[in-house]
Amino acid sequence: GWCPLSPTGAQTTQLLVEPPWTPAVLWDRVTLTCQGSGTASVTIWYKDGQHWWQERRDQFVVTKSGTHQCDRPGTGLSPNMSVLNDQLVLQVPARALLEGDTVTLHCRV
Repeated sequence: GWCPLSPTGAQTTQLLVEPPWTPAVLWDRVTLTCQGSGTASVTIWYKDGQHWWQERRDQFVVTKSGTHQCDRPGTGLSPNMSVLNDQLVLQVPARALLEGDTVTLHCRV
């Protein structure tokens, strides 16, 4: 399933990642989806802090590692999502975690 990187119900732009693990790794065929209550007809994507492209699409498959963000007019910029191309990575679920939560870690090679 899709996992928001900010609390559910928040009136902000959210960047959802599939598969739902963070940090995301390029070799997982990562899909990012931009969600927000702002204008749905325009989604602006940023990579490494730079304007990358503007589309009507709010979803895409990542093909290059880096730090991604999206902007939905009306709700603003999403949190950052890093997509790595590392050979070894320790991942946690891409959801809000609280102290005391039981969590599964993935060590990926």
